[in-house]
Amino acid sequence: MIHALKTIRGYFEDSAAGIKSFEVRKNDRPYSLGDYVALNEVSGGEYTGRCTLHKIVYILHNIEYCKEGYVILGLKPCAIRTPGESIESIRSESGVPIYERDKLDYSSK
Repeated sequence: MIHALKTIRGYFEDSAAGIKSFEVRKNDRPYSLGDYVALNEVSGGEYTGRCTLHKIVYILHNIEYCKEGYVILGLKPCAIRTPGESIESIRSESGVPIYERDKLDYSSK
């Protein structure tokens, strides 16, 4: 499953730079290990058109460490590929692919 999430510019930049490998999120979705998170950059409440894709590799939901109703998702950046082709991306300096949001399909297959 792919969870499409809005992310403000500063946090998006840190994720794209490869220095932020987690997301603190309200636990209002069925997050599971192995799911994907599409971080869609927003600025001033509007989509900028840039996004990154990450695999959920860890989920922390212990109330001793997380505010009630929230989770911390451990993320690993990944590239989008389909058999025989790939979706064009721009590589950040860290190598994390950044995609144009309107070219992605978030529907489950």
